[in-house]
Amino acid sequence: MSQTLTPSELPGHVAIIMDGNGRWARKQGRQRLWGHRRGAESVREVVRASREIGIRVLTLYAFSEENWQRPKAEVRGLMRLLGRYLDKEEEELVKQDIRFRVIGAQEKLPAAIRKKIEHVVKTTEWNSAMVLNLALSYGGRSEIVRAARILAEKCLNGELKPEAISEDMFGNHLYTSGLADPDLLIRTGGEQRISNFLLWQISYTELYMTGAAWPEFRKEQFLEALKEYGKRQRRFGKIGDQIETSGSAG
Repeated sequence: MSQTLTPSELPGHVAIIMDGNGRWARKQGRQRLWGHRRGAESVREVVRASREIGIRVLTLYAFSEENWQRPKAEVRGLMRLLGRYLDKEEEELVKQDIRFRVIGAQEKLPAAIRKKIEHVVKTTEWNSAMVLNLALSYGGRSEIVRAARILAEKCLNGELKPEAISEDMFGNHLYTSGLADPDLLIRTGGEQRISNFLLWQISYTELYMTGAAWPEFRKEQFLEALKEYGKRQRRFGKIGDQIETSGSAG
């Protein structure tokens, strides 16, 4: 990888919509939960690859607010799978110096899962090589509404004047406070949509969509996505000549 991408070409923050587990399993003639179990193997491989090559933040969309509408048996199975993942990977996260965080409406998660999350978050809170950010019971719109509500309450309480609210202040009231916005968003499974994920944070994020289902997305496919990212020029509203000039000046 070092021969194809320099550290400056790597995204600092990668977000992934891990889609296609259930549909992939059905195509194999298996139950949907089998696909999710295989998808957990992809999580493990992509987390390790991220740590190995120097990604600073990896955010994985594991369970959306809308996913609560799925059949109860599938939801229970997903929660059991999540619990096993937390138990199994805690030691690896500590060993690899990875800090574990969760974003989303955690109060909706089962109490046993919340307890496991709290334990792993606490155990890894001083790790500094990488952040693994798991989006659970997460919705982008509700995150924005939550931030707006918090700021509105501060205004009503006299702690804050409305005119003092800035984009930076608003961002500091999102679940991702303290983290840089994603540089690259990957979606697996062949769909071409954002699905209510990090709506505020991905304003200038590069998008990479692949037809590979998440259980098929391993280190090789991840490195291919990063290679594609390295070819792109991020302009943030400027023109290409300005970016090239500022780059050469540095």
